[in-house]
Amino acid sequence: MARQPRMAPGRIAYHVMNRGVFGLTLFDGEADYAAFERVLAEARERTATRLCDYTLMPNHFHLVLWPREDGDLSRFMQWLTVTHSHRWHAHRQTVGRGRIYQSRFKSFPIQRDSHFLRVCRYVERNPLRAGLVARAEDWPWGSLACRSGREHPADLLCDWPVERPRDWPARVNRAESASELEALRRSVSRGQPYGEADWASRVAERLGLSLRPVGRPRKADGERRR
Repeated sequence: MARQPRMAPGRIAYHVMNRGVFGLTLFDGEADYAAFERVLAEARERTATRLCDYTLMPNHFHLVLWPREDGDLSRFMQWLTVTHSHRWHAHRQTVGRGRIYQSRFKSFPIQRDSHFLRVCRYVERNPLRAGLVARAEDWPWGSLACRSGREHPADLLCDWPVERPRDWPARVNRAESASELEALRRSVSRGQPYGEADWASRVAERLGLSLRPVGRPRKADGERRR
């Protein structure tokens, strides 16, 4: 039975990510990264979905998307991952050997204010946080390098819904606070809206999302285990 598209209204910005199944390396080298960027550009053209920000890592990717119409997010991501999977297998002559992604993509809505900037900073800091480069802009497979002059597919990136600070690369290279990183990772893992409390509550209600912690509550001290 086909999965139902998740509720994702247009005109809202989203952080999106997916990983290789069982830690599979999705990008073995320059040709793999460049091929995925071409698929990104094609997906963007097919759905008119705006790509604001991205970073490709060896076994996963992060995107910040700003779809125009309801349902565009799911259409974009379905075409992107299915097309990339087919081409990935065709290149390696492994057609029919199973999926390359661990699951459906994860996503969460982003408030279009300073929270949007924090998410983009989080995305573009990934290679630096992982110790792959000394400066974030040295990682070639992401929007920070693209905007710094590295060649990439034409019209791949769009303008942001908020003004990008002039000292943006310097900001990306500054580490997040522990609380900021925790809040962002919580939204990534739980799919919770990232923004001010009132905004997050309204969006969660609209999309049928929960803001409550996932998992069973802790037992009180002295409570008998059953």
